[in-house]
Amino acid sequence: MGIDEFVKGDGNIFDLVPMSLWLEDYTALREQFQAWRAEGVTNLRTLLLVDPDKLRLCSGLIRVLSVNRKTLSLYEADSVDHLVANLARVLRDDMLDAHIDELCKLWEGETEFYSNTVNYTLGGKRLDIQLRGIILPGHEQTWDRVLLAIEDVTLLEGARRQTAKQQQYASALFEHSPVSLWVEDFSRIKQLMDDLRLRGIVDFRVFTDVHPEFVRQCMSEIRVLDVNKETLTLFLAPDKPTLLQNLPRVFQTDMETHFREQLIDLWNGILFQRREVLNHALDGTERYLLLQLSILPGHEADWSQVQVALTDITARKKAEAYLEYLGKHDVLTKLFNRAFYVDELNRLERNQHLPVSIIAIDLNGLKTVNDQWGHATGDSLLRRVGEVLHEAVKAPGHGARIGGDEFAIVLPYVDQQGAATVVGDIERLVEINNQYYSTLALSLSIGVATSQDGEKLESVAKRADLLMYENKHKRRISSCR
Repeated sequence: MGIDEFVKGDGNIFDLVPMSLWLEDYTALREQFQAWRAEGVTNLRTLLLVDPDKLRLCSGLIRVLSVNRKTLSLYEADSVDHLVANLARVLRDDMLDAHIDELCKLWEGETEFYSNTVNYTLGGKRLDIQLRGIILPGHEQTWDRVLLAIEDVTLLEGARRQTAKQQQYASALFEHSPVSLWVEDFSRIKQLMDDLRLRGIVDFRVFTDVHPEFVRQCMSEIRVLDVNKETLTLFLAPDKPTLLQNLPRVFQTDMETHFREQLIDLWNGILFQRREVLNHALDGTERYLLLQLSILPGHEADWSQVQVALTDITARKKAEAYLEYLGKHDVLTKLFNRAFYVDELNRLERNQHLPVSIIAIDLNGLKTVNDQWGHATGDSLLRRVGEVLHEAVKAPGHGARIGGDEFAIVLPYVDQQGAATVVGDIERLVEINNQYYSTLALSLSIGVATSQDGEKLESVAKRADLLMYENKHKRRISSCR
């Protein structure tokens, strides 16, 4: 049976097929392709992307010969003429890229093409479709008979989009949660505990009293699958690989006691736990946290997915924190004070956060400003120094006001080049600050020194001071010329 008999013959099988079928004539399109080849066109995709009018030309050269009853129903058309007259409403927007792909297949000599694309009914409803097209056998030289089969996959695609939307929503909840979230794999720990039960161990607490190394082994068997952004912020990690590579610094020795209690609860079948724990950020500072651990539903048999939520509970001690703030900060500039600066040098000295760079800063002309303009104006200058240093110094670095017009910046893990970068940032911010406060210029004398092997930080600070005073002296000489 020929195609024309299939479409128009007795029984009209074409019309009865429960799938949208289109019989089309691509003869004029083939002739246009031949004309472009004769003009030297070699890349049809580039041509259509650069000149949308040529894409519309190609679409206009395709002639619809017939469509079946399912097509009229699917596209909400009264008749073939009604559908053909309104094809611009059917083929628009989202389908253009797929249409270019179809044309390129034909350009490259293919006789079949396939695409997932979007059409629209004449009533404006979106249709997600799977389209298959073929130049019918015997018509390869003319393209005068091309059969398109269109399957409506709107419900399937809608479900897929809804699933993707739900996954995106769940991912966003995880990634942007204001609480530190971890997804971990405890399956190896489950295997180790099951082995102990097979060996006849009944009292896990007594066992870990005798074998504390088992707790450390279990800690080493935890596999972190993912962490969210708040986790990186909480532990001062620049990215996930850095955090995961430094987990021993996060879970230091103090963690073993807390982790042992977690293991005991898991041994006893407690798959949801809440307790306060102590972790450490990557700069060594402590993090007091409320830990909530849960074996995720569906993974109770192997513990392959465990969610851990960590909430920083330091804020619960608000009164103590405020008193501590007053004891460590300069109220005027909001920078740290001298007491904190000294303590920080001692802490870095003890913990070997090397290299350490120290920047000594002096506010030029403060006494003159106080004498000529009053202390309120001088205080304004000091606050401006605070603004600059707050912006220039990032954790784990610290800026401090250590005297009336003297400031210092402590930069752990920062070498000489890194410290020079911070100095450059300060000088740039001073220029910006002076543009904003145009009445009275901010002027700083700066000296910077970086620790050398075996050198005490007190010595580093003294070297920075000397370089600062040299800078200040040069400024005075320069201003007198």
